[in-house]
Amino acid sequence: MQASEEKETLELYRDRNVQMLLSKFLSGEIKTIEPVYDSKVGYRYPVVEAILSEASQVEPFLNKLYKAGVLEKKLYDKILFCPECSSADISTRYCCPFCKSFDIQKSSLVEHVKCGYMDVEANFKVGDKYVCPKCHEELSKIDVDYRKAGIWCTCNNCGKSFDVALPAHFCRSCKVNSTFEEIVIKDVYSYTLKEDVSAESSLNWFLVAAIREFLMKEGLNVESPGLLKGKSGANHSFDIVAYKGDKSQVIVVDLAMSAGNVVSEQPVIALFAKIFDVSPERAFLIAMPKLSENGKKMAELYKIRAIEAENQEEALESLKESLING
Repeated sequence: MQASEEKETLELYRDRNVQMLLSKFLSGEIKTIEPVYDSKVGYRYPVVEAILSEASQVEPFLNKLYKAGVLEKKLYDKILFCPECSSADISTRYCCPFCKSFDIQKSSLVEHVKCGYMDVEANFKVGDKYVCPKCHEELSKIDVDYRKAGIWCTCNNCGKSFDVALPAHFCRSCKVNSTFEEIVIKDVYSYTLKEDVSAESSLNWFLVAAIREFLMKEGLNVESPGLLKGKSGANHSFDIVAYKGDKSQVIVVDLAMSAGNVVSEQPVIALFAKIFDVSPERAFLIAMPKLSENGKKMAELYKIRAIEAENQEEALESLKESLING
């Protein structure tokens, strides 16, 4: 992964909505995001809607995660939309190829194997029995005495018969008819978390879970990810926000990980910009595996407690020590 791609991926993981969705995958709450059909709007993704609170943003959000290589998608269905009003409330009609009426009668063709006579099924029916109209022999065993030879349709409007109906689409919302050439067809996908992303994100997820558990045992309320409103009125997202019941002694924690050897100073700058506005009592940056020299200097200058750790256990122990010992 190139440096620019790595940076974009890490920034994506810092998005509160992305974190909330990944947490549902990594905790086992969901394995696949499957769409749910709604006759008015088509398919929806309620799990993602609950996170974003804005239905119109769901598909761009999922597509962004797919393009970033976070999610895999699989074709789930294809849905039809009216070319006139964009409604998904579409019915399919089978029409007469001659007069285009959908008032057609579909029947099965039946063939008497012995004499070779073929006619529509209704003409073979005598009560609850099958009897050949030509030779009047009773037919009891399918594929022995008789066989189904196909479909035959008759138009109640023009009276003509045919074997293949013409499909058409009727919009229940605006009452417009449309053909296959006119109808709008859209692919609908289900989504799963990519295996390599699951491994990459697990460290972040389990570390956050372990920190959250520790802070809760210390009697703090914990939100992960957490939002705090700053003096400017803007909301700022942190990987972890912990506080007393009255939101005093607020502690914020951000995680920064690098697939290479060093985390740059950028997460320090980003954290400082947030804490400058929200003024927490204490701010921590956990850098894995280690923080650049510039990053360390800036963290000291900005009064951010930087914790370097090779693994989850080391990060948790260092944070515990810092919180307990001041």
